[in-house]
Amino acid sequence: MGRYRPPRKPSSKYITPEGKARMEEELRYLWKEKRPVVTQSVSEAAAQGDRSENAEYIYGKKQLREIDSRVRFLSKRLDDMVEVDRIPEDKTKVFFGAWVELEDEEGNVKQFRIVGPDEFDVKLGFISMDSPLAQALLNKREGDDISVQGPNGVLEYYLSKVQYVPFA
Repeated sequence: MGRYRPPRKPSSKYITPEGKARMEEELRYLWKEKRPVVTQSVSEAAAQGDRSENAEYIYGKKQLREIDSRVRFLSKRLDDMVEVDRIPEDKTKVFFGAWVELEDEEGNVKQFRIVGPDEFDVKLGFISMDSPLAQALLNKREGDDISVQGPNGVLEYYLSKVQYVPFA
């Protein structure tokens, strides 16, 4: 018997138009371009004979399973997503899609954008709306202080700027 893992809390179903376009492009690439190439290589490897010791065949089948799994996930996830394509009326508060500028106690400034859980990318400054930092920021205004429980204790930030960029 395997270890019990409690079910994960469902992630938010919101996505920006840019994030949705990236997911749709990935789905299109996997289904229309990559899968046919891998399927062709698997059929060529299968034609060579003994499949039990054919590394190309075994690897190709594994690759097909991974592609199919990702395609199923993307298809199902895209069907459930709610695309947020407008800026809120109150631009002084932090909502989904906002760019925020935070200042920590040492005066270091960091900039983040609150996005859906499927499109977060720390390198780009995109944080998931389900993250503790984003949860602490939602509904706050410029000038508010934010406290976030981090791995090394409570982190204090000053919200110095809230900005919305029009959606493409």
